[in-house]
Amino acid sequence: MPQDSGRRPGRLRPLGLLYGTYEQRLLADLDRSRLPRHVAVLADGNRRWARANAPGQTLVAGYRAGADRLVDFVGWCDEVGLQVVTLWVLSTDNLSRTAADEVGPLLEVIVSLVEELARRRRWVVQIVGDLDLLPSDQAAALRRAVAPTADCAGMHINVAVSYGGRHELRDAFRSLLAAEAARGATLAELAQRLEIDQIAQHLYTAGQPDPDLIIRTSGEQRLSGFLMWQSAHSEFYFCEALWPDFRRVDFLRALRSYTQRERRFGR
Repeated sequence: MPQDSGRRPGRLRPLGLLYGTYEQRLLADLDRSRLPRHVAVLADGNRRWARANAPGQTLVAGYRAGADRLVDFVGWCDEVGLQVVTLWVLSTDNLSRTAADEVGPLLEVIVSLVEELARRRRWVVQIVGDLDLLPSDQAAALRRAVAPTADCAGMHINVAVSYGGRHELRDAFRSLLAAEAARGATLAELAQRLEIDQIAQHLYTAGQPDPDLIIRTSGEQRLSGFLMWQSAHSEFYFCEALWPDFRRVDFLRALRSYTQRERRFGR
């Protein structure tokens, strides 16, 4: 009907019906025994999307569209039964390179996104990153939003805000050294007995499985320091779509690609 055409136009056209059928076939054909436990995503291309699709508007239009798609993405991950999802929404590089008048609106979108995910009380929502680099009001809002989700039983969602791989490793070593000093260990003693697992226990994602699959959109084919430690044996999937244009069918294709790979873990 005409009044519905603005809400779901794609599903009412033959192309939309075709994609719906294709999605269902992809979903049915997935080997559930080979699905990843942890999927991480670099949701790239929001600003380019805004320039192409929202001319005359500020770039925050792209951030809002990207945040809406992240909510969709979390739902898709929950639908197939993933355990952990990591969403990289703001890097430490973004903080240093983005114009000051753009950072504020972007942080507002991020806070709203985290509040939306947490409000559902279906998932554990955790902030990973150096919140001390953010304005105190936004940092407090993020901590306040996720606190009630700590006892939720569903999927675990990491939202990487003010995140940088080198920052994470720095913080991990700071935490490790402080813990060992509190036990009275000397640097010489620590150097003799330090093991890889000890370092992993001090990462932002301590206790979680490493990402099995990392997805990056917008055609970029690099990690940019994302989960540097945890991605040692990850599989990667690069998609040309700008993040707000990333569809459920693209997600299912990424999962299909992952399930068809032979993981060697360096062997």
